[in-house]
Amino acid sequence: MSFPEIKKNFGFGCMRLPMKDDQVDYEEFNRMIDAFIDAGFNYFDTAHGYIGGKSELAIRDCLAARYPREKFLLANKLTHPYFETEADVRPFFMDQLSRCGVEYFDFYLFHTLNATNYKKHKACKTFETVKQLKEEGKIRHIAMSFHDTADVLDMILSEQGEIIEAVQLQFNYLDYDDPGVQSKKCYDVAIKHGKKVLIMEPVKGGVLVNLPDEAAKKLSALTDGSQASFAIRYAASFPEVVMVLSGMGNMDMMNDNISTMRDFVPLSETEMNATEDLRETIRRVRQIQCTKCEYCVDGCPAGIKIPYVFANYNNYLAAKITRREAKENQPADSATLDACIKCGACEEICPQSLPIRELLEQIAERYSW
Repeated sequence: MSFPEIKKNFGFGCMRLPMKDDQVDYEEFNRMIDAFIDAGFNYFDTAHGYIGGKSELAIRDCLAARYPREKFLLANKLTHPYFETEADVRPFFMDQLSRCGVEYFDFYLFHTLNATNYKKHKACKTFETVKQLKEEGKIRHIAMSFHDTADVLDMILSEQGEIIEAVQLQFNYLDYDDPGVQSKKCYDVAIKHGKKVLIMEPVKGGVLVNLPDEAAKKLSALTDGSQASFAIRYAASFPEVVMVLSGMGNMDMMNDNISTMRDFVPLSETEMNATEDLRETIRRVRQIQCTKCEYCVDGCPAGIKIPYVFANYNNYLAAKITRREAKENQPADSATLDACIKCGACEEICPQSLPIRELLEQIAERYSW
């Protein structure tokens, strides 16, 4: 399956749009859309939950109302919190069409499929309903976005491969060999089933545009382009990738991405080989420099086994264990991170002078430990 209607291999992800006073900045969004289409691109991606429903409406007002339908491709998604029964699916879909101001979607994706919500989709017969909507001409292509392990993807495609035409994966040079994300393994499974690949999170939510100094220096010596451009080129360099999505919040991001992808040049062999060193550097630099002396364990009135928190977190960053394993590997007698009373006793006794309270808060907030 190929998708010749996609012009070039770069898409406008509409999850992080320009905002003003808690509303989408239509003037800036219009400018971004115009620049994107003028540069020869045509793929837009949204979902009902993006920006609390405002993304779909912005698509209607800034894209569908201003351009002929044949000038753009639009992808939307069926997300599991928005249906509870089989009867809910079609009305939800029709509402999405209305909210976006279109009569059909070029791509419709089963959103964030994993082992758990896949069961709900099957119980509610969403695959049958979406297939029927395609037969009625309301959908041109059916795809899925995926967040789980490669074996789960293999199972879903084995069961739904006749319906699903493409797979959208989180794929970037940091997650390439991550045991939790399994970017490369999932890519290989999609190819095994004969599916083309759409890419999300090529810059990993901004992580790969805010590199640690050591990694940034290595990348600067390698390329004249931006950190974002390198990450996007990386994702687009894989042969079965037909689309790399980027969420862009302003014209500067748009212009940088356009300059990178208008005349796309895949990573050279030297650049591709360098990504392994970049991964290792990023993971090493991001490590918490705890020596596990355990002075802070005795000094913590809340009973948090701080060195074990940091050790598991470091192993997660080094892609040695999954996020779930990092959380579950805590000693049974350790208090949870929300027990911290921020007294500072740990920092007073830490030989490494680590900002322990700040680090614990960061781990708790970012990774829900």
